Amino acid sequence: MGWFMGTGFGVYNWNQRWSGNVSQDVGNPQLFVDMATSLERAGFSYMMLEDSSVLPNVHRGTFESSVKNGGTIRFDPVPLIPFLTAATKNIGIVATISTSFYHPFMAARLFSTLDHVTNGRVGMNLVTSSNKSAMQNYGLKDLIPHDERYARANEWVDVVKALWDSWDEDAVLLDEVNGVFADHTKVHTVDFEGKYYRSRGPLNTIPGPQRHPVICQAGGSDAGREFGARNADTIIAAVKGVEEMKSYRDDVSARMIALGRDPKDVKVLFLISPVLADSKAEAEEKNAAMLKASAENIDAQVAGFSYFTSTDWSKYDYDEPFPDLSKNEGHQSTMNDFARSGATIREAVTNHRTQESVPLIGTPESIATEMGEYMDYAGGDGFLIAKPVTRQNITEIADGLAPALRKQGLIRPSYEHSTFRDNLLAY
Repeated sequence: MGWFMGTGFGVYNWNQRWSGNVSQDVGNPQLFVDMATSLERAGFSYMMLEDSSVLPNVHRGTFESSVKNGGTIRFDPVPLIPFLTAATKNIGIVATISTSFYHPFMAARLFSTLDHVTNGRVGMNLVTSSNKSAMQNYGLKDLIPHDERYARANEWVDVVKALWDSWDEDAVLLDEVNGVFADHTKVHTVDFEGKYYRSRGPLNTIPGPQRHPVICQAGGSDAGREFGARNADTIIAAVKGVEEMKSYRDDVSARMIALGRDPKDVKVLFLISPVLADSKAEAEEKNAAMLKASAENIDAQVAGFSYFTSTDWSKYDYDEPFPDLSKNEGHQSTMNDFARSGATIREAVTNHRTQESVPLIGTPESIATEMGEYMDYAGGDGFLIAKPVTRQNITEIADGLAPALRKQGLIRPSYEHSTFRDNLLAY
């Protein structure tokens, strides 16, 4: 089990019921520290913090949709990691970084350092970035084409892993008697020369407890799936329906085998947003209220669509047929999900729910049973909760759903190992 924090270290439901102390929570790590301790108590494998490097102004050509409700405000998630791991002992913490913006040497050194700071409980979620304005923040004039972004990302991973391996496993001696910290003959340059990157190496840090921090990835396109099968330790899948869940896991497994990897070495988690209540009827009523609120807030939904496609859809009639996005270079799998969510722009953005591979509405016990049945059929490894970070949602999942899952033997009873990687592979 994991939790996908859709706006990372951001602003969550600041003006809604159960949002907590608004002024204290914004930019403050304590809400997320409380979340980490709760999810560790629940037996979760990791928390994944999304990130973005852009404040969008595509929709209506202004920043209003970005700042009015705070939904696209992002603090850098990396400095949050030590706060979360200092308050916990076992749960893994994954922060998002862009292979398009971080130089491989910088990323390798940063996450090797974090591996030490967290005692081996850090991971990196790799994204290629698909927003033109974000590219411009880093001095690039235009969006790098979709498949080229993944070609660059594959090479990026090769450089990072080479740098992590620039110290042999037995290079660090810590020989106090002879005054030798490390054997210099076991430290090497990498002299990487690729199409997109060059790096001399070695790192001037020593290998961390995991040596290779966990790599997380979420890609639904063909290039994205190939990238995940080649490089990832855990993959987030935002597919629709149990048949697509099974197809996705089978596809990733086949790709891994073709690449010489064991499919058991990657954990595939499917996105869900369970709606819990004391009865099925109450849960259905709660879900209907959320759908109604979403439909009434159509402009905000279209603003999100504008961001993903880098196109201002406010200029169009929302009741016109859904447009052809086949040549758009943004999040291709996300845009495909939009396209099949409705015949018109209004229907598509109202019905679209990225965070839901399968609908789960009911009591903790009924939802736990459904989750077990879906996973038995699909052959995946688990689920990633994708709900807004509110204290109510955290409590419902950690103290309601998780115990129900544990009673059915579907969630770990305890952590067996000290590092994120070993715990991830152990269950």
